Amino acid sequence: MTPVEFAYLAGWRAVRALPRPAAAALFRVAADQAYRRGGPGTVRLAGNLRRVVGPELPEPALAELVRRGMRSYARYWLDVFRLPSRSREQLRDDFRLDGEELLAADMAAGRGAVVALPHSGNWDAAGAWVAANGWPIATVMERLKPEGVFERFVDFRRRLGMEILPTHGGARAPFDVLVERVTAGYLVPLLADRDLSARGVEVRFFGGRARMPAGPALLAVRTGAPLYVAALWYDEAGPRGRLTGPLEVPAPDTGPLDQRVRALTQRIADHLAEGIAQRPEDWHMLQRVWIDEPARGAGSAGPAGVGPGTAENTPSISEPA
Repeated sequence: MTPVEFAYLAGWRAVRALPRPAAAALFRVAADQAYRRGGPGTVRLAGNLRRVVGPELPEPALAELVRRGMRSYARYWLDVFRLPSRSREQLRDDFRLDGEELLAADMAAGRGAVVALPHSGNWDAAGAWVAANGWPIATVMERLKPEGVFERFVDFRRRLGMEILPTHGGARAPFDVLVERVTAGYLVPLLADRDLSARGVEVRFFGGRARMPAGPALLAVRTGAPLYVAALWYDEAGPRGRLTGPLEVPAPDTGPLDQRVRALTQRIADHLAEGIAQRPEDWHMLQRVWIDEPARGAGSAGPAGVGPGTAENTPSISEPA
């Protein structure tokens, strides 16, 4: 067992053994220490949040926003480590979604749905809530290193009721499997605010140039499934979410596939930006997003590396539908 794998395993076991108030206080202290150290991840978060709030926000206010952001990031991990100890009923109660009736109707009709997510709030709690409602759910996850950490996260999410597909190294291309799952009536959530491949779609995002994965848009175009964009955040009671959509999917006669996917991905980016702007402190983006800025420190391998994936292995969007 590697030291990193041991640290994650210890986190899962130790945090669940502590009373929540004590664990929460411990994670807040750790978040504040990370903020004061100002490591690469914190610096990257500050740069990303500056893009969100614009140049007008004074530096002291931005610094306070970053501090709150690091606390929200720590809260994500606290909740993730404690999720396996929650009952099915507790998982349903822990998360609240505005617009859940839309998903309920889709699941009842057996038509499946695609949800584009930001790295905000707690997407693991959202996924566990979907499974606790008895709805089939499948997503992808970046293959982490060391392999033992990846396997433990896969097992963790599978135990919560999610089907997890690796972005690469699996028996089949994950996009092909997701097409089958959506067609079979599954809910497919995909993190959509950061591209992990060289094949992302360039979009305008908070006034800058960024790349986002084609997966959510391409999946909706290929299957005809309803496509939603989620905003995720925390309030005092716990993780929360709100759905926008279903988005209008461009018809085949409106242009070639790549043009339709690019237009739909831009709409996804616009809706993601709206949600992030409303609660920027809950956007856990400690990695580079914009391609029109220097590639300074890469940031930590934080939640973007362990969340439901971005469908990195989707086919080129120029392929025929």
